[in-house]
Amino acid sequence: MKFHLAQIKNKDIVPCAEVPDDVRDHIRVILSTPKKQKTPKKLRVDRAAIAQQNSSSASGGAHPNHGSSGQHGSTGPSLLFPRPSPSAQPEVDDARKKKQDDADKKIAVFFFHNSIPFSASKSIYYQEMADAIAGCGAGYRAPSYEKLRSTLLEKVKDDIHDCYKKYRDEWKETGCTILCDSWSDGRNKSIIVISVTCPKGTLFLKSVDISGHEDDTTYLFELLESIVLEVGVENVVQVITDSATSYVYAGKLLMSKYNSLFWSPCASYCIDKMLEDIGKQEWMGMVLEEAKTITRYMYSHAWTLNMMRKFTGGSELIRPRISRSVADYLSLRAIVIQEDNLKNMFSQSECLSSMHCRHPEAQAIKSLLYQDRFWKSAHEAVSVSEPLIKILRIVDGDMPAMGYIYEGIERAKFAIKAYYKGIEEKYMPIWEIVDRGWNKQLHSPLQAAAAFLNPSIFYNPNLIDLRMRNGFQETMIKMATTDRDKIEITKEHPIYINAQGALGTEFAIMGRTLNSPGMFKLHSLSINSSHGA
Repeated sequence: MKFHLAQIKNKDIVPCAEVPDDVRDHIRVILSTPKKQKTPKKLRVDRAAIAQQNSSSASGGAHPNHGSSGQHGSTGPSLLFPRPSPSAQPEVDDARKKKQDDADKKIAVFFFHNSIPFSASKSIYYQEMADAIAGCGAGYRAPSYEKLRSTLLEKVKDDIHDCYKKYRDEWKETGCTILCDSWSDGRNKSIIVISVTCPKGTLFLKSVDISGHEDDTTYLFELLESIVLEVGVENVVQVITDSATSYVYAGKLLMSKYNSLFWSPCASYCIDKMLEDIGKQEWMGMVLEEAKTITRYMYSHAWTLNMMRKFTGGSELIRPRISRSVADYLSLRAIVIQEDNLKNMFSQSECLSSMHCRHPEAQAIKSLLYQDRFWKSAHEAVSVSEPLIKILRIVDGDMPAMGYIYEGIERAKFAIKAYYKGIEEKYMPIWEIVDRGWNKQLHSPLQAAAAFLNPSIFYNPNLIDLRMRNGFQETMIKMATTDRDKIEITKEHPIYINAQGALGTEFAIMGRTLNSPGMFKLHSLSINSSHGA
């Protein structure tokens, strides 16, 4: 830029034809001056402004004409010598920050004055609202009470109905799953929350008060049937409830009456139950209880809690808002991760000199943390439970999990067996618990079909087995109700089996592990796989 303005030819540089003479001469002086230590940017701007002002004074005090340009003594726009003070911009920034702080405070006052929970700020609509207001500019008037309760309510209601219609159209295309989430206040109130989910997303349908009918199989069957009929029998692939006995029988009655759909217990609940049963083994129950003793002590006093956080770098040992059995395993895992830090905590002079550490309870915790037996059992418990917790993370995550549960259970069993180096008397008690929960509750042809239609599993020679193929066949028999569907599946089944055509390309092979099964389209076969997964 300097060579360009100084009208000096250089490699790939064209001299400027419109630069004023004084600017050209000034740039040439800069280029001919030896480089000195780098001056801060603000000082450079100040010096340039002073130099320009001095030059103007020497020529009779005339100021540059910011609107003119050209050569031969005229001056161009003041780019090199800006006239505004360099401190003007920070003032603007300060003013803007003050306005933003004032806006933040007014939003906070609105929350406080109306007792709005702070969690409302986590809503996906919170920032959208702020952006929309900012887009209207100054002078925007917030809607009145009357407008909120009348016209705006109707408009939003219409939008919801439009969204609902789009979801219903999606149900017809890909099928859907009815989710029934039971909730109880622990006294005499029981509610079932009903949602419908499909690849496009999940839609809340309704909630029903079932107080007094929790164990009434006939009542629950009739309720589930009414929901299926409302959604459309032809659209429903499966109904998922918890695994209470009354729901199990109601689900079986539903499948016997409507042959095209499946009933399944909640996968998260079933895996949680596996972990709970594993925790009932004597050695496992003992180490989990000891871990709870450690966490109770750490969180019982402010001094010990602060010390613990100091040595763990702020990491916590407990995980709130998780089912009790899973929370116990995660707390034990956190203790194992912080093993060295927890030991060091009790060996530091700050801790040794404190009255808190001289308490008998603290001495018992310290003794436990230095027992090799405890750490050996803790590491074993974490290694055994982690494969199942990984499945739980997949099930409770955002991605469709149906295509991974079948293989995930098998992989978890293999990991447990590998940890015990194939010693049968060690891994078999845990395998029996997993198999009992899997075979009696969670396993279904739909799970096997979803695994079969998951390319990352099906094309892995170490994972495919006969049960997956049989599950796929059984599922297709139930779901392919028209001759057209049966013909299309019969045609495309060998193409998928042998990875023919586009399924055998380099991109498809790469996508087997990079993409989820729902993204792996197979024309009409993909429609059936979406029904199942």
